[in-house]
Amino acid sequence: MKKSVFGVLSVVILGLLSVSCMQQDKKLPRIAIAGLAIESSTFSPAVSNEDAFRTRYGDSVFTYYPFFSADSGIIDRAVWLPTLRGHAMPGGIVTREAYESLVGKTLDSLKAKLPLDAIFFDIHGAMSVQGLDDPEGDFLVRIRELVGTDVLISTSMDLHGSVSPRLAQNTDLITCYRLAPHEDAIESKKRAVVNLLNRLENGKGKPTYKAWIPVPILLPGEKTSTRIEPGKSLYAEIPGVTDGDNVIDAAIWMSYPWADEPRNHAVVMAYGDDKEAVGQAAEKLAQHFWDVRKEFEFVAPTVYLDEALEKALTSEKKPFIISDMGDNPTAGGAGDVTWTLTEILKRPELKGPKAKSLIYASIPGEEFVKKAKEIGVGGKIDATAGAAVDNRYAPPVRITGTITAIYEGHPNAKTEVVVKNGNTSVIVTERRMAYHYEKDFTKLGLNPREADILVVKIGYLVPELYDLRGDWLMALTPGGVDQDLLRLDYKRINRPMYPLDPDMADPDLSATFIPLSDKILK
Repeated sequence: MKKSVFGVLSVVILGLLSVSCMQQDKKLPRIAIAGLAIESSTFSPAVSNEDAFRTRYGDSVFTYYPFFSADSGIIDRAVWLPTLRGHAMPGGIVTREAYESLVGKTLDSLKAKLPLDAIFFDIHGAMSVQGLDDPEGDFLVRIRELVGTDVLISTSMDLHGSVSPRLAQNTDLITCYRLAPHEDAIESKKRAVVNLLNRLENGKGKPTYKAWIPVPILLPGEKTSTRIEPGKSLYAEIPGVTDGDNVIDAAIWMSYPWADEPRNHAVVMAYGDDKEAVGQAAEKLAQHFWDVRKEFEFVAPTVYLDEALEKALTSEKKPFIISDMGDNPTAGGAGDVTWTLTEILKRPELKGPKAKSLIYASIPGEEFVKKAKEIGVGGKIDATAGAAVDNRYAPPVRITGTITAIYEGHPNAKTEVVVKNGNTSVIVTERRMAYHYEKDFTKLGLNPREADILVVKIGYLVPELYDLRGDWLMALTPGGVDQDLLRLDYKRINRPMYPLDPDMADPDLSATFIPLSDKILK
């Protein structure tokens, strides 16, 4: 009797040990994380150096992705090996030195983590580099040359990025945001990671087919917002063309109009294991896009600055927000074009204590800030700011008044100074800065809700400013990201291109099937 019990227990214990060993033998995939993200205007005289990139290394990369939390159900599905993830505020073209340094550091980190099963490649897609076309494609080729063609790569992008055939070929799964403003950024990155894990876990690996369709349309984001039609319905169509493994994902890239490069045009892609379904999905989206091309309009009424100011001055709604779009730093503008502020300070209606209240955010001026700090809050200042980088439209602007606030320690702006003259308050920053949130103003003692007029260097309003607005106009102002594309001197993009060539013939929107990444095509 005792021997029988012991025998049963022995079998149970041996069984448990066997299961445990089997679980240990089932190794988790080794997945690296890497990427560089920036929008770079080639129409701006500004350049972006390595210090423009906020770089995260190793485990600090995880802080950028909330879906890697302990209870996410994702973190335990792989051995995650973060390398370098660099993100820069949009700006001018990236120096070749900065690019080579950042890519080199990424490759060194990847080399130290070999062997790999997969890579989550997180990029924007609109980086321009001195002397190099298609930097993201070049970056991915260099990664492939290091890790080989067996490694599965999933790429996440901004919908304002560009997808060259080389980038499409050397990645295996690719996706981009479906909302502009990009309220689904983290959701999209998570989708790229989940698609990658699913293909590793089900053993199917690389999708069999990738369809790529160039669409000869190049529009600014302010005309293609998914808040309004036709962008809203166009992007809403994407989930309906996906179909499990047959069509794993599909995406539409609007591209980036402020870089004069051959790859800059819209692209539609789909991928999966059913060739016919993949091709049809891509062609359906591409045709829809082309059919509605003439319906894209600015997301808000758009006028030149004089008219915007006239309407703001006569409006009873507040704050009346004016987007100073041409030098929008969040799209790649230098951020220090003084033309708009110069015109505002000329207006007699805005002078004096009984004038409507106006907040201007913002203009950089390192020497101005230094002088303001020496004077202190409550003191008078008379100095110039701006136009240190982009002085093509106006020289440095003279700003006089009382210093009402000095705030130090902002991660981007460094030091912020508010100067008030009459009822006009101008924010001057040590480094260029975009103002997106109410707290950006309130910490400086400014109340944007009560201001009559709020002028911000931005394009379409981010959600918080959009909800805060009393009324809103977008002003066609000059700068490195001029929204009036007909004023830009394109020389290298492929033509014909809508809307630059409005009467062009209908293009061939048949799907091109991109080769798999089994061979590295440069």
